[in-house]
Amino acid sequence: MILKMLKINMLLAILFFLSGCATESDILNGVDGQPIPSAFANFPDIPFPEKSYLELGDTKAFGTGENWMGSLAFSAPYNASRIFDFYVSEMPKNRWTEVAIVRARISQMTYFRNNRAVQILIESLNDNNSRITITAVPNQTTNQGVQNNEF
Repeated sequence: MILKMLKINMLLAILFFLSGCATESDILNGVDGQPIPSAFANFPDIPFPEKSYLELGDTKAFGTGENWMGSLAFSAPYNASRIFDFYVSEMPKNRWTEVAIVRARISQMTYFRNNRAVQILIESLNDNNSRITITAVPNQTTNQGVQNNEF
């Protein structure tokens, strides 16, 4: 009995020690001491799932803020179904109007907002990882026309 209690205490001590070693990744600070924002901060009108990773080699975008154009490629540690549900929920919160949504092996979503349209492609990499490509282009159709099915 004492030996069993000693083993449990040792196990708890090791777990406590190891949990103390686990830290979040270091924040990169600029020369002024302020944290450097994530690459995703350049695209504030698009929601990104937590823990997403921008794939710079496949990303081609110019401009920042709410006027950027181009294509963003990134991966996220969630299955494609959860990513799909994330965008169905979050895009309207950023004032994007849904135009078309297709849930498939490679899901496709199209949204309009002001003078731009975005297409979101979601592909499953495996059970718990997805690749997402968001392409923003100029839009000549008004959101009013989309809401009235006049596009």
